[in-house]
Amino acid sequence: MSDQDKKNDELVPFVPDRARVDVNINSMVTHANHVYRISQVLDFKTVIGIDVESGRAASLPVAALRPVPRDKVEGLYVNYDIEMIAAEEWAVAQTRYAAIQPLLGNSVVGRKEVEKRAKEVDVAPATLYRWLERYRTWGELLALIPRKRGWQQGNSRLSKVAEDIITSIINDFFLTNQRPTVQEAVARVKEACENANVTPPSPSAIRARIKQVSDKDYFRGRGFAEIARNKYMPSPGSFPGADYPLSVVQIDHTPIDVMLVDKVHRLSVGRMWLTLAICVHTRMITGYYLAFDEPSGISVAMCLVHSALPKEDWLTVHGLEGEWPVWGFPAVLHSDNGPDFQAESLKRSCSLYGIENRFRPVRRPKFGGHIERLLGTFMKKVHSLPGTTFGNVDDRDGYDSEGKAALTAEEFEIWLVREILKYNQEYHSKIFMSPARKWHIGIFGNVGVDPLVGLPMRPADPFTIQRDFLPSFERTIQHYGVELDVRYYSEALRPWINVKDGATGKTRKFIFRRDPRDISALWFFDPLIKQYFKIPVANQAFPAASIWEYRAAKKRAVDEGRSQINEELIKRYILENRKLVESSKALTKKVRREAERHHRHSKNVTPAAPQPQSVERKQETFAKGIPEGMVDFELEGFGDVS
Repeated sequence: MSDQDKKNDELVPFVPDRARVDVNINSMVTHANHVYRISQVLDFKTVIGIDVESGRAASLPVAALRPVPRDKVEGLYVNYDIEMIAAEEWAVAQTRYAAIQPLLGNSVVGRKEVEKRAKEVDVAPATLYRWLERYRTWGELLALIPRKRGWQQGNSRLSKVAEDIITSIINDFFLTNQRPTVQEAVARVKEACENANVTPPSPSAIRARIKQVSDKDYFRGRGFAEIARNKYMPSPGSFPGADYPLSVVQIDHTPIDVMLVDKVHRLSVGRMWLTLAICVHTRMITGYYLAFDEPSGISVAMCLVHSALPKEDWLTVHGLEGEWPVWGFPAVLHSDNGPDFQAESLKRSCSLYGIENRFRPVRRPKFGGHIERLLGTFMKKVHSLPGTTFGNVDDRDGYDSEGKAALTAEEFEIWLVREILKYNQEYHSKIFMSPARKWHIGIFGNVGVDPLVGLPMRPADPFTIQRDFLPSFERTIQHYGVELDVRYYSEALRPWINVKDGATGKTRKFIFRRDPRDISALWFFDPLIKQYFKIPVANQAFPAASIWEYRAAKKRAVDEGRSQINEELIKRYILENRKLVESSKALTKKVRREAERHHRHSKNVTPAAPQPQSVERKQETFAKGIPEGMVDFELEGFGDVS
């Protein structure tokens, strides 16, 4: 590709699309440029649709269905980057979502239900209907934020700082044993904002944020821990709210108990980390993530994205036959209190998709029992693999784990996916059936048992979801571009060079997102046209590298006492390290592990793109409405349905 072609590619915008396909009876979908009304759901793969123009029935593959194009409603924040939304508007959206949440699980909402709920939240039934329709149409929390007249671009950057101040005051001042009043908290926020030269949010916005504090956190934070424990903690053997598929998903990490080898020399590179997610109601495994890197926010994000996306392409890429009919967002994401789960950007991304973050009590591991037992089950399975480290030192006594290691990371991943498929089909003693059967009954029902929920909505654009969960950063744009560890530049940044914030007079900051596994490019959200641009590293010779690889090279430069750290030096060290890996005949375990880590990152395989190809290519494929490799077809034998 020529330099000019690369520059042209950089200027191709990517419009965020958070639409989801409703695959339930009476829903409207598109397939092969025709609009259909779903009349029957046969299984996880096929539905019967009635062409709204001809009235003819056709069998439609679920994986090829697309949402009906939506006309954007003037005044809505839909498809913004969530980091642009101010605290006050975000509080409004969360309050409205809480009002409609009990009604979202029903495909048909009756007038009496709406009137009852409207009375409970003190709004008009017509208003509740409008909020419900907006959320179902757009599938994102931002649809519940009405855009205020006179809103100016740039104000939200100021409010984001104010939001952080509110969060800090609530956690560090209001939720303490001193039990200050709400008025005192409001005054403290105002004082902190003025000291930071930030326009204070209105008292109502601050009170709205305080109201969002759960009773459990309120009692515990203000010195009533015993009340919180007795009232809100579940008894052993139960988990509150896990009443239907995807109502609660638990997630956690573990190092796998087996040594792996590199592809070239078949020598040990150590252990990988596994992040796993499970639906508590059905015990169905919903997603996973494997990495040589220790758990971080990106581990949680990629596992959650993999959990939410359909798995057909993922199984095909790994050469596996089987069914893993799991997709959709959980109502609650339950985890421990680690910093990787507590990241504010992750919480905000979860809120966008209606996911409530819930954390297990400190030093009470029984509250994460489902995922803990699942991880334990899988670690027992790997003890039969060559190179296992077993569960403890005594069991490993006399066994050379590194010498016996035989599986590469790719081979282990195929083994893992096959074990997941097997686990989903095996009998589970706690639910008296297999997780797959429990999942099926929860969605389709059984003899004498009504379905608990319909099919989860399928995301229309996997890349938008994946991008929404990437770490975000705020940076100014200078004449050289933007600096985030290294410098990035594209013509898409030119209109925003040194632009001033109208409210503060300071250089304005913009939103960028980046995958730490490949820092050769980042995503810039243009606040004017509401689209993303891919911004490459300014130095085009800079190799595709992970943030960990970059930091290791930078540390080497610092350790050698270099007074000037620059990209050319770091680039040279990265390439020298790789050359060393390739040329060395007697590689150390650490160097081999770095090589395998780089190999895994460089393939650019993600939940949104299971095959190692460019994002642009894959996103273009999905935009056409038919997943790559799938033939546009209609199953024979059904004929017309009157």
